[in-house]
Amino acid sequence: MLKMDSLVAMKHFVSVEDLQAAQVRSLIARASFFKNGGTVPQFSEPVYASNLFFENSTRTHCSFEMAQRKLGIQTIPFDPSSSSVSKGESLYDTLLALNSLGIQLVVIRHSKVGYYRPLINPTEHQQLKMGIINAGDGNGQHPSQSLLDMMTIFEQFGSFAGLKIVIVGDLINSRVARSNMELLHSLGAALYFSGPSCWYSPEFDAYGQYLTLDEIISEMDVVMLLRVQHERHTDENGFSTADYYEHYGMTLKRYARLKDDAIIMHPGPVNRGVEFATELVEAPKSRFTAQMKNGVFMRMAMLEAVIRGRHLGGL
Repeated sequence: MLKMDSLVAMKHFVSVEDLQAAQVRSLIARASFFKNGGTVPQFSEPVYASNLFFENSTRTHCSFEMAQRKLGIQTIPFDPSSSSVSKGESLYDTLLALNSLGIQLVVIRHSKVGYYRPLINPTEHQQLKMGIINAGDGNGQHPSQSLLDMMTIFEQFGSFAGLKIVIVGDLINSRVARSNMELLHSLGAALYFSGPSCWYSPEFDAYGQYLTLDEIISEMDVVMLLRVQHERHTDENGFSTADYYEHYGMTLKRYARLKDDAIIMHPGPVNRGVEFATELVEAPKSRFTAQMKNGVFMRMAMLEAVIRGRHLGGL
């Protein structure tokens, strides 16, 4: 078990760019501790949180709420469609209202990349006194998904150095791809990218090599599939789900070529028959459900880190 003085403590949790490798390992250890039945911190005073999801979500939203319940955090419901946001209230003023009511932590998913930057950098006239946990900002960062992915990989291999990992799909629009490539690169994994070339950007060259999936799949330790964002790609602009599945999907033939100890990952939601053959979503090498389970415990570790960083609940 980690010593209390080695636990991660942060004022906010908004980007994997803020994390050092030692902190990632500490968060994995803490999440594993919770997963294995470890005692949660005991608050001497209540901790209040709200989840503000301005984009649709099942896994991340429910996972954060479950994590909050397991930690004993008092979660105050928030529905953007019935809030003053619908009247034109700014995100800052919404948070100012919640902060004034006693909310100390907010988990936010927002379509704007970097929405959190002006919120966590107080000015002379605007000073929120609450911790912000980023649950996804546009195609920017998704730190909780990235960290639960790191936990899932570590459970399988016990390390990251030297692992061969390919990220496949809609790279340019994926906050999961950006967060994961940054962390995996810093942890020593060898990265590869695959998918339609029009979804690849030269910005990824600093992290890994772009190759076709079929020429590398038999060498990979981890095949990380990304969701095809159908809302961005339609038949009208030339996208074909059948063609995508044939060239980049996890088909039965590609599954048969995987190494014995290789794993397949996907952040969800899955487009069956596009990124993943239906028969393989819960196959032995798939970690789709394991990732969702690990998400609860990793988000517990993240929430605790901000609680400790802000000295809430008497910690």
